[in-house]
Amino acid sequence: MTHILLVRHAVNDFVKTGKLAGWTPGVHLNDEGKAQAEALGKRLADAPIKHLYASPLERTMETAEAIRQHHPNLEIQQNAEIGEVRYGDWEGMEISKLSGRKMWHMVQHYPSRASFPNGETMRGVQDRAVNAVEALVAAHPRDLVVVVSHADLIKMVLAHYLGMHLDEFQRIVIAPASISSLMLGYGRPYVGTMNDMAHITQMERERKQANP
Repeated sequence: MTHILLVRHAVNDFVKTGKLAGWTPGVHLNDEGKAQAEALGKRLADAPIKHLYASPLERTMETAEAIRQHHPNLEIQQNAEIGEVRYGDWEGMEISKLSGRKMWHMVQHYPSRASFPNGETMRGVQDRAVNAVEALVAAHPRDLVVVVSHADLIKMVLAHYLGMHLDEFQRIVIAPASISSLMLGYGRPYVGTMNDMAHITQMERERKQANP
């Protein structure tokens, strides 16, 4: 049975622009994100990780690097199939303007019917993400594999293995630098954890104690 850890990248400042990032280049972790990634790396320092994969974007690669710092024998393997949704013409646009469109409503409530102009369908994104996970399971039986990706990708993968319809995937919460886990082998899949943030909670607790 392969154990997959699905890790969301830590926070960045692009969200403050009010725009949809997607595959926009140059989106790096901010200071808070670097602290989150460091806490994540320490959390996984003793985990017997055999393989480390990441979306090619800077924010995911930087989060993966914080994990690799504790596992110097690992190589970060970029995998575009676990990369962010390709929003097409919507990429880089202001969310305040997009939120008034019918397609925005469809993405939030009926994502299985959503198709971004000159981009992907949400059904297609889920398919490629799940196919990528299954390929890793086939390639690494009985190993612990870390996959650093994005919130919607992780939510879609979890929805699939929970037997949820894609239209319900927005009910799942995946916070920055959180860990979710899957156990996949012959027979039924198992979802072990979702949105585990114990390391972030501990980091914030220590920060408050240091600065009462």
